[in-house]
Amino acid sequence: MRSMVSRVGRPQVGEDILPIARRALEAIRAGMDVDRAIRKHPLPHGHLSKPMLLAAYRELVRRGEWREDPDLVKRLRLKPVRSLSGVTVVTVLTKPYPCPGECVFCPTDYRMPKSYLPEEPGAQRALQHRFDPFAQVRARIEALDAVGHPTDKIEMLILGGTWDAYPKAYQAWFVRRLFDALNGRPAATLEEAHALNEVARHRNVGLVIETRPDWVTPERLRWWRALGVTKVQLGVQSMDDRILALNKRGHTAEDARRAVALLRAAGFKIVVHWMPNLLGATPESDREDFARLWDGLAPDELKIYPTQLLPNAELYAYWQRGEYRPYTTEELIHLLADVKAMVPEYCRINRVIRDIPSTYVVEGNRRTSLRQDVLAEMQRRGTRCRCIRCREVRGQPVDPRELVLRDFTYTVDYAEEHFLQFVTPDDRIAGFLRLSLPLPHAPDVGMDDLKDAAIVREVHVYGPSLPVGKDEPGAAQHVGLGTRLLREAERIARASGFKRLAVIAAVGTRRYYMARGFQRGTYYLVKNLHG
Repeated sequence: MRSMVSRVGRPQVGEDILPIARRALEAIRAGMDVDRAIRKHPLPHGHLSKPMLLAAYRELVRRGEWREDPDLVKRLRLKPVRSLSGVTVVTVLTKPYPCPGECVFCPTDYRMPKSYLPEEPGAQRALQHRFDPFAQVRARIEALDAVGHPTDKIEMLILGGTWDAYPKAYQAWFVRRLFDALNGRPAATLEEAHALNEVARHRNVGLVIETRPDWVTPERLRWWRALGVTKVQLGVQSMDDRILALNKRGHTAEDARRAVALLRAAGFKIVVHWMPNLLGATPESDREDFARLWDGLAPDELKIYPTQLLPNAELYAYWQRGEYRPYTTEELIHLLADVKAMVPEYCRINRVIRDIPSTYVVEGNRRTSLRQDVLAEMQRRGTRCRCIRCREVRGQPVDPRELVLRDFTYTVDYAEEHFLQFVTPDDRIAGFLRLSLPLPHAPDVGMDDLKDAAIVREVHVYGPSLPVGKDEPGAAQHVGLGTRLLREAERIARASGFKRLAVIAAVGTRRYYMARGFQRGTYYLVKNLHG
């Protein structure tokens, strides 16, 4: 029997497997459960797999024997949640490098960037490919493609700690090689790689980095935009200066406020990391601290990383001396159920726990299904989380005629924010736009593109990630929601007295905005609103 082989990054099936796979696919198309079809059509020496079936389906389409069948692909897709938010995320890690922080809770492993462990999924892939950015991206795209995920719209998530702790030349090389991997060909310069990606098969629709609050400066903001960065993950961890000092974090709560204000003034999407159960904290103080996140900061996205006691972190010595106590799983579930109910509807909670293997945890919570446990507790209480993730339409069919446009307006440090959202009758989000109206005395980030401009910080339409130009009945993407959201943003900005509207476009989305009247600036795409 000839098994699957890889050719140009996409699995193929041998001629001996194809007839069996065809019969299984026909059964699935007729309504049979996928697992049952696999059992009913065994191979001579094993069983079919979903990647095999996907490869067989693609071969039948390539030969012209079958028409494309999006519903069939959806049923064969492994872990469909990965692309239900509208884009496909690819995570890469930078190489091990000295960290400027001395945080007591961070694990240390010489094989990894500070705070990462080699057994975490993304870290495993990085280690396997020796932290080479090109190899990490190509391998991940091939793996996602093999299990049925669209890979034409890629959000690139660069992990590895404080981004600007790395030399500037390494940053530029790293990002260029990411784009080379997306483009399928090398470029001599980063600018050339960007230009190629505007029309590439795998387009970059978001570029994310990590940093510390005390490392955000106007100069770095301009550099990040030159690289193509659109979103910044900020390790705030706590808004309590006493807790920050005890944990040797090296920055203050005021540093976090200043950093977020700068990021917002430059149009970046803002992801805040928050850590309950730090040294010196209690469940009660954590509840109070969580409330401070929404006074001025108001992050767009939130990653909750409960402190985990690991043997290779300095915190371990505090625990040995009896100076630190990890929360029990029950305490943590009750705390997170409390705080999730406080999250405003403009924020998305991306995580409530890290992917650290439970075997590493010395004491405290070892349960990785914490999100499900917290949601079950909230259901028992009769409370609800209204964060974006909990309200996304995901795979739910959408009728555009039933959608209602809402404008949730809130004030933050130095800006008025408008969270424009299309919602279904059952309060699910089909698409949204973040519009920032800078207030007087907003921080000057030194970029002329933003002078007298309101800023579109994000446009996102939900539903299954569809290839560019493809439609699917009931899908939110490609039915004009993004265009309608932009028109409403223009109306609000014009009525508020702004002369221009700027958008922090990812490299692969530039032409989308240019087709809607925006023009290239130095760092942003800009549209005049008067005259």
